[in-house]
Amino acid sequence: MKKSLLIVLAILFTTTPFFAQENEKETKAHYNISKFKQLNEELPTPNNQHTASGAPGYEYTQQQVDYKIDLVLNDENQQIKGEETITYHNNSKDYLEYLWVQLDQNMRAPDSKSPLAEGNGPRPLYAPEKFASSFMGKPFQGGFNIEHVNDASGNPIDYMINRTMMRINLKQPLAPGATYVFNIKWWYNINNYQTDRGRSGYEFFEDGNAAYAIAQFYPRLAVYNNVEGWQNMQFWGSSEFALEFGNYEVSITTPSDFVLNGTGTLKNPKEVLTKTQYKAYQKAQTTYDKPIYIVTPEEALEASKGKSTKTKTWKLYAENVRDFAFATSKNYMWDGMAVKLNDKTAMAYSLYPKEGGKLWEEHSTRAVAKTLEVYSKHTFDYPYPHATSVNVQMGMEYPMICFNFGRADENGNFSERTKKGMIGVIIHEVGHNFFPMIVNSDERRWTWMDEGLDSFVEILAEYEYDPELFPMGKQPKDITRYMKGDQDRLAPIMSHGDNVFNFGANAYSKPAAGLFILRQTIMGPELFDHAFKTYANRWAFKHPTPADFFRTMEDASAMDLDWFWRGWFYTTGNNDIGIKEVKKYYVTDKPTKRAENMAKRYGITVDQLPPSLYLVSEDSEEFTDDLKTKTPENYSVLSDYINDNFSEEEKSNLKTPKYFYEVVFEKPGDLVMPIIVEFEYEDGTKERKQYPAQIWRKNDDQVTKVVPSSKAITKITVDPDEQTADVDTTNNSWPKTTETEFDKFKKDQIKG
Repeated sequence: MKKSLLIVLAILFTTTPFFAQENEKETKAHYNISKFKQLNEELPTPNNQHTASGAPGYEYTQQQVDYKIDLVLNDENQQIKGEETITYHNNSKDYLEYLWVQLDQNMRAPDSKSPLAEGNGPRPLYAPEKFASSFMGKPFQGGFNIEHVNDASGNPIDYMINRTMMRINLKQPLAPGATYVFNIKWWYNINNYQTDRGRSGYEFFEDGNAAYAIAQFYPRLAVYNNVEGWQNMQFWGSSEFALEFGNYEVSITTPSDFVLNGTGTLKNPKEVLTKTQYKAYQKAQTTYDKPIYIVTPEEALEASKGKSTKTKTWKLYAENVRDFAFATSKNYMWDGMAVKLNDKTAMAYSLYPKEGGKLWEEHSTRAVAKTLEVYSKHTFDYPYPHATSVNVQMGMEYPMICFNFGRADENGNFSERTKKGMIGVIIHEVGHNFFPMIVNSDERRWTWMDEGLDSFVEILAEYEYDPELFPMGKQPKDITRYMKGDQDRLAPIMSHGDNVFNFGANAYSKPAAGLFILRQTIMGPELFDHAFKTYANRWAFKHPTPADFFRTMEDASAMDLDWFWRGWFYTTGNNDIGIKEVKKYYVTDKPTKRAENMAKRYGITVDQLPPSLYLVSEDSEEFTDDLKTKTPENYSVLSDYINDNFSEEEKSNLKTPKYFYEVVFEKPGDLVMPIIVEFEYEDGTKERKQYPAQIWRKNDDQVTKVVPSSKAITKITVDPDEQTADVDTTNNSWPKTTETEFDKFKKDQIKG
């Protein structure tokens, strides 16, 4: 048999339009409903700032805002007073008629509309302070009190406040390339975050001393860009922030017995630390193997016993950051160690009270260091001088500093659950230094771009910190409960964070699980890691959009992932792939009825078909017992073809299957995913095969594969490790285990 025969066979058996006539039915015209339709309609049109490749274009610009801030922290009445000079750089090509300033503390003002927008009913319990503020006409007197807004010459500037946004009305438009300097003086009452909740505030320890975790404490400029102009969406409390980069010069006056750290480099350590503390501070800069105390537990305990009437001023300077925060208390001890990142060295610090105990002493600073190492490996070397973890009963992040929960009990004991939660939140919040503190996405609009990406890299960092405590691979399985939930209570990932029902699953877990699937199953670590790192480096210190992320991941990997973005990010669909049917087939050289019918459709007889081989299912009328003993090598038509077309070396590498199976995979779920299949053979061995997601291009309901094998298959399992977020695994195996068999299995296990 010659190669011309192969061509004839190919024409006959792959001309699908003819066979489609067999089930011809009337259809109506429709738009492209393929799950593999390109994402062009959903993504914004590329331009010279945000290009089609996902990279910043040659016309990309962003604003810069520099701050000089003087603060006084009043520990007697939990109040902050501040004055700031703001220098706004208009790097755009637009003339700006006004500037928008964020007043996030106004979310806590007595006339705030944020509580009025909530409709959750009564809480399970109320602290007395919260009960009074909620129901007894004594709301917390929060919010900014603006004393003045002046220009550089000290003249008042016209402004208007709309809840959490303040518009600075310019006398004349700010020209491209120009700067504008103005001054704001303000004060506000700090909230108790334990009773009033919040992303910053204070708490009281049992000894009556306070700890302050201070953020969103100053009026700060909103983002202006070519994507949506001014990002001046109101702050309702959930979706976070969109901010510009700039340089910060900050002076913070506290009681003299307080310890403080914050965003930036401490410029006057000799003035605010004792000689012993300063010596330890310097030693920590070159200590790489373990944390050392800068402020010891004994020093913190001694400071907590007194109450200084004196003050001291901490001076910090931060360059090219998008925000500023700090933490301070007389009860804090402070430890630190150096972290080597290629040719850079960064410091890992922790501040914590005695309530943190051995838990924080053993793990906090080490977790900070590991986070910087792992995130740097997957993105870029951490560029800032330090990353600090502060023990506060919440989780929140800012440049170079984050607030993290987790404490031992009164006896210094802690559970594995507490330990795991504390390490996890530290890694997550420190990881936010990369997303969004450097890769500066718009948190207010696209929560998943910082929380989801950070939660994904967190998986990798946690595993490297403690693989037993944080095993990898559970993420796709864990998200299935959310994905198969009530569709009326689900929202696509591509939703504004304020408008989703399950904020944690939608913004954190589902994006992270999706990226995990993308890395481990769809793309593979090598392709994924290169593309992800490309995105991080392209958009470091810039403002990326979702389209920039999607396009870069494809641009840097040569993979069309539009089907994945659309399904996982733009819909609330879920994945469910199962085995519908399995048939065993046998080889024959006698034409089958199917072949005869095909020949008739082409106007020829079966005798006019070229010499061929055919597959007959064991439930067919044409099946005979003698076929069981035959394999392809028994048929001269195939052996002749092999002898005529293959060399001896090629023939030695050919396999001769003895068994053929037709496996029908069904897809009750909405999403498309690769099909991971494990075949188990009669001798107990196993083999895996992965069919790409593109197998569903022509049929979104079911697909069929013919599986040749040299050994009998006894079991077939789809997604054996549960790595594709399959919401229903009851249809993932063949043969299906009946309830009776399963009951018998359980009884046998009990007997054993």
